[in-house]
Amino acid sequence: MDGSHEFRVRVYFEDTDAQGVVYFVNYLKFMERGRTEWLRELGVEQDWLLREHGLCFALTGTGVRFHRPARFNDELLVRTQVTAIGRARIALAQAVHRSGDDELLCSADCVAACIDARTFRPRRIPRGLFDAQRDAVGTSMPGRATR
Repeated sequence: MDGSHEFRVRVYFEDTDAQGVVYFVNYLKFMERGRTEWLRELGVEQDWLLREHGLCFALTGTGVRFHRPARFNDELLVRTQVTAIGRARIALAQAVHRSGDDELLCSADCVAACIDARTFRPRRIPRGLFDAQRDAVGTSMPGRATR
């Protein structure tokens, strides 16, 4: 796997605002689902990560750009691409496209930290979890070592 993933989602009425377009925060929700499904495709269930390792991932930064509006009943394609992996962080580029014409609607650069679910302190990503992605991406993130 090259570190990329695609996830389809349909826009419902509940996703739209008074103007009939997707309310801005819902793009972040679609991207969260994309990251969750990307992990699931790797065989990593977040409840397992919490139960077995006491770990979870939390966004520490995101830069979002809104390009064009999505509307009710549009089918969207959420693309997630790993851009760098560090000891305790992973950087991802995400984009939401309209499925029919592949028009870019929203894009974001995200950084997620692996944290101890009890203390919320950074922890190393468990060995083996992202080895295939690390090999494919070929880069790592600078940063200090964590426990």
